Amino acid sequence: MPARRPSRKAAATRARPLALDRASALRRLADERFDLLVVGGGVTGAYTALDAVSRGLRVALVEKDDFASGTSSKSSKMVHGGLRYIEQGNLGLVRHSLLERQRFRKNAPHLVHRLPFLFPLLKQDGVFDPRLAKAFEGLLWTYDLLGGWRIGRLHQRLTVNEVLAHAPTLRADHLTGGLMYFDSRADDARLTLTIVRTAAALGATVLNGTKVERITTDASGRVTGARVAADGEEFDIRASAVVNATGVWSDTLDAMAESGHAPQVRPAKGVHIVVPWSKLRIDCTVTVPIPGRARRATCTRWGDSVVLGTTDNDYKGSVEDVLCTREEMDFLLDGANTAFDVRLTPDDVVGSIGGLRPLVGGKEGATLDMSRDHRITVGAGGMVTVTGGKLTTSRHMGELVVDRVMEVLGRKGRSRTVNLPLLGGAGYDAEAVAASGGIAAHLGERYGTEARFVHDLIADDAALAEPVVPGMPYTKAEVVYAARCELARSVDDVLSRRTRARLFGRDASAEAAPVVGELLGAELGLTPQQIDAQVAEYRAAVAHEKSVLLEGVAA
Repeated sequence: MPARRPSRKAAATRARPLALDRASALRRLADERFDLLVVGGGVTGAYTALDAVSRGLRVALVEKDDFASGTSSKSSKMVHGGLRYIEQGNLGLVRHSLLERQRFRKNAPHLVHRLPFLFPLLKQDGVFDPRLAKAFEGLLWTYDLLGGWRIGRLHQRLTVNEVLAHAPTLRADHLTGGLMYFDSRADDARLTLTIVRTAAALGATVLNGTKVERITTDASGRVTGARVAADGEEFDIRASAVVNATGVWSDTLDAMAESGHAPQVRPAKGVHIVVPWSKLRIDCTVTVPIPGRARRATCTRWGDSVVLGTTDNDYKGSVEDVLCTREEMDFLLDGANTAFDVRLTPDDVVGSIGGLRPLVGGKEGATLDMSRDHRITVGAGGMVTVTGGKLTTSRHMGELVVDRVMEVLGRKGRSRTVNLPLLGGAGYDAEAVAASGGIAAHLGERYGTEARFVHDLIADDAALAEPVVPGMPYTKAEVVYAARCELARSVDDVLSRRTRARLFGRDASAEAAPVVGELLGAELGLTPQQIDAQVAEYRAAVAHEKSVLLEGVAA
C-alpha cells in the first residue's frame, strides 16, 4: 500500500515548530522499510528527498557529517543563470537556470534575495577589453531575454557617477562607466537545511552524522539499502531504491555498489574570503579582474561584510580538508587592491572557505570550461547516482533523479515541487520584514514565517535575545532552536552552518564557542567533558584553517 501523499500546506505553514528528534529518527531508520534511501545531505540530496516524499514515497535521507557540510555550504551563494554559460554557448542551461531561479524566489522568498551585479567599464585592465563593451551588453540582452527579465529588472548602462554611487572606493582613473544586471543570492547552508526540514515536514526521515559503511545487495546483486554507522551503533537501512547524491564522494559510494567502478568526478576548487564592509563600502556585487590571470573575482556585500571569491581551479588534494590557502587569498586581495582604492592585507580577512564542485565530463582542459550540466546514471544493481549540476538547478535535478527512481521502482507519480513552498516561505512578506528592523528583520530573513517560533523562545526567556557572538546578529535563541528543531549536534554545526559566524567572524566565533557549547549541553544533555571536547575540536579546526590561510601551512 503506498504511503499517504502529504499535504503541501503541511510543509508551508505549521502551528508549532517542527521538532526533529534524533532518537526517534534512529529508530525509524533501523526499524522501518523505505521506498527510497537518499545518501548525501547537500542541496541535491535534499531536493531529491523532498521531491520523492512529496510524491508519496517513504523516504530516508542520511548524511555522514552535517547537512550542507560539503559543497553546499561553500558555494558562491549565487542563485543565478550564469553569464559565463552564455559565453560557452550553453544557452539551454542559462534559460533553465533562470527559470529555476524564479521558482526559488517564489518558493523561498525569505532565503533567496535579488542582488545587483556591477561590471565597471575601464579604459584598460578591465574585466574585458573596452572595445568589447558593446558586445558584452549584447550578452546581457541575451541574458534578459532568456529569462533574466523575470526578476523584475533589466540590465542597465551606468555613468561613472552612478558606478561610484554603488562602489565609492573603486579606482576612478580609468573608469568610463558600468553595466549592471540582476541575479539572486542565498545563504546556501540555510537554504539546504530548509529543504531538508521541508522534506521532514512531509514525512521523510532525515538524519545527519550517519555514515554509510557499505551498500547492501541481494543474491542477484540488486541494491537493497545500506549498512550505516550512527551514534555508536551500526544497522541496516532497508530500501527498495538508493540514490547516491554525495557530490565529490560519489565515486566512493558507487564503488561500494559496483566493483570495478571507474572514477567519474573531477573536483574543481572554489575559494572565498571575507573582509569588513567598511573597507570597500559597496552595495552590490562588483566583478573585477585578477591581475595576470584570465579570471574574474566577485566582491559581494553581505551585511557588514564583503565576500570576495572565485571558483574553478583544478584540485588534486584530499576532499576531507579543503581550505583557502595563502596563495589563493593573496590573489583575491591583489584583485581587490587593484580595482579599489584601498589597501587590504591578510589582517583584514575575518573568514574564509574552500569548497569543491563535483564536475563530470572530462579529465583534460580547464575546469572553468567544463559543463555545469548534471549527470544521472543507474548502476547495474539499480542504484541511481547524480553528479554535477549547480545549486540553482537543484530542484529540477531532484525531480529528474526521482523520475529515474520511479522507473527503478516501477511506480508512477509526477513531481510536485515546482510550486511547493519551503518551510517559512508561504505568506512571507519581504517588505514588512525589512521594515521591522532589528531582531525581527534578522530572524525573518533566516526563518521566514517560522521566525515566530524563535521569537517564542525569547518571549519565554529574555536572555535568549542576547547575541551568541558579540558584534554579530545571531541570538542565543537560534542556538536553542538549532538543537531542538534543526538536528544541530555540535558547536561546529551551529557556528559553521546553522549560523555563518565562522565565515563572517572566524576569531570571534572561536571565542564564543564555550557559550554555544553550554547552550547545546543544556538542550542535548551533554556532559561537561563532552562540551569541553566540542569546544576544543572547534577551536582546533579554526586554528588549522587560519594557519593554512595566513601561514601557508599545507592543507
